[in-house]
Amino acid sequence: MAEGELFARMRTYRADDLDTRGGRTWAYVYDPGRADIDVVAKKALVEYYDENSLDPTVFPSLLRFENEVVGMARAHLRGDDAVVGNFTSGGTESCMLTVKAARDRHRALRGDGIAGGARRRLNLVVPVTAHAAFHKAAHYFDLELRTVPVDTTTWKARVDAMADAIDDDTVQIVASAVSYAHGVIDPIAELGQLALERDVLLHVDGCIGGFVLPYFRRLGEPVTDFDFTVPGVTSISMDFHKYGYCPKGASVVMYRDASIRRHQIWATSSWTGYTVINTTMQSTKSGGPLAATWAVMQYVGDDGFMEIFGRTLEARNAIIDGIAAIPELEVMGTPEASLVAVTSTTQEAVDPTVGPVDRVNVFDICDRMRGRRWFVQPQLGFAGSKANIHFSVGGSSLPLVPELMADMAASVAEAQAGPTPAPDAEIVALLESIDPATLDDATFDLLLEGGGLGAGGDGVAPEVPTETASINALLDACPAPLAERVLIEYFNRLYVP
Repeated sequence: MAEGELFARMRTYRADDLDTRGGRTWAYVYDPGRADIDVVAKKALVEYYDENSLDPTVFPSLLRFENEVVGMARAHLRGDDAVVGNFTSGGTESCMLTVKAARDRHRALRGDGIAGGARRRLNLVVPVTAHAAFHKAAHYFDLELRTVPVDTTTWKARVDAMADAIDDDTVQIVASAVSYAHGVIDPIAELGQLALERDVLLHVDGCIGGFVLPYFRRLGEPVTDFDFTVPGVTSISMDFHKYGYCPKGASVVMYRDASIRRHQIWATSSWTGYTVINTTMQSTKSGGPLAATWAVMQYVGDDGFMEIFGRTLEARNAIIDGIAAIPELEVMGTPEASLVAVTSTTQEAVDPTVGPVDRVNVFDICDRMRGRRWFVQPQLGFAGSKANIHFSVGGSSLPLVPELMADMAASVAEAQAGPTPAPDAEIVALLESIDPATLDDATFDLLLEGGGLGAGGDGVAPEVPTETASINALLDACPAPLAERVLIEYFNRLYVP
């Protein structure tokens, strides 16, 4: 295929993608509001796209980049000279690595054998608001995941509930700074003290908040301490490809000292090929994201990020104020970084004789906002957290807030005037009768059709929806295990060669 035709076809394929720049996409991508940062990042990415981080003795420049990026992260997170870390492909890998290190350290120090030589099943204790990456880590590394309740006013972890869940087989407890769903910081000082008392590792998931919070603190915000100055914190994850505005595939996992990090690293010489030693889960990995991260940090600099986060903080506060002016909506908790969760107020708040019925369907609002060229992210209800709308506020957000709020108000009015998206009563009855373990293709076909997607199958992928209110209403009505099984089956059909 000729080059011109090739790129023309790529642009055609991209026609239905969300915009990654311009500030109208409020999840998944992060826009600093400065085109020059993108230029530098992409240039550095291409400069190192074919170098391989597998072997630092072959590409010592990548070792130097990694140590300097980790050094920047250590200073940012107020770590001392003993703190070490590694560059990873993203927050999920960073979180999974710290779980793997905690599991292997527990085995090395305490053992896990019982009579007959079988292994005890170790466990990981997390608040119900902890990122799904920890669910994935527990699944991959065969740990029992113990999720514990949070305060449903603040959406922060309850220290007493965490304490009750810990036992001698707990390898690690987890806190968020900040939680993705509600944008709040868990009581990390108290959890650190608990970790010290119970002799267990404490990981702070700072993937989305860790880079932001030190700047907000310097801008005068009251930021709860979450970093290596907190006794008991043994590891922190922090992404650069979110609010560091680096290309995708850029995160770090940091440890209080190398004795913990040792259990992250894997090596083998027990095969006929070259000696393999991996600091992360990947073996071969492009040097591009690492080089681009180093370049963006050097190019933007501390003063540049202070300016970006000054705009971000102003935009976040403007959104909170704007939502307060829409009676049908309210902010959940008190956002402490750059994330805001918005849910419906209830009819009960207006008329005490009416039960706690939502005044507006948030999934419908998301679809109506999509029609106005905004993407705001729907989040299902779970564990007392109502269905809500997520905003990741960024460097390009501030000038768009007035238009955003006007369109939110218009979308609320339309959603109230129109029919409320809800799953059919027969579909709900079907959901209540299904055992996720025995979900068959015929029943799944009915669920897809009930969600308006068409069944797909027989080598044909189901439709990719542009409007998702009815689908999210269906998922919101599902028990979580069934929703998970449905999503797995849907994606298993979606990827068809």
